[in-house]
Amino acid sequence: MINKLVIQALKPLKIPVSFQRYSGKDSTYITFFNYLEQGEQYADNEEKATGYYVQVDVWSKSDYTEVVEKVENYMKAAGFTRTSAADLFEEDTKIYHKAMRFFIQMEWRQ
Repeated sequence: MINKLVIQALKPLKIPVSFQRYSGKDSTYITFFNYLEQGEQYADNEEKATGYYVQVDVWSKSDYTEVVEKVENYMKAAGFTRTSAADLFEEDTKIYHKAMRFFIQMEWRQ
């Protein structure tokens, strides 16, 4: 469910978006994973809302500023809140890497 939501949110970018690993040839792509899933609201000892904590990673051989801005906008439009971000550089592969973390709470439907 959460994976489908992330993929749909980022589809307008028209660059590859892949769960956990990417094995294609594009020089700019996105991977993502759910690093925490936990109950956020309870009633009568039952979970009523789940929090999904997702990391979205933008990878690129060149400046990714525009892609990062679009990722943030699309994720926010899909209901996510950005909680943190970090610029990284992968020395071994010479790839620029932006790690962004997002949160969304989803209520259980009865």
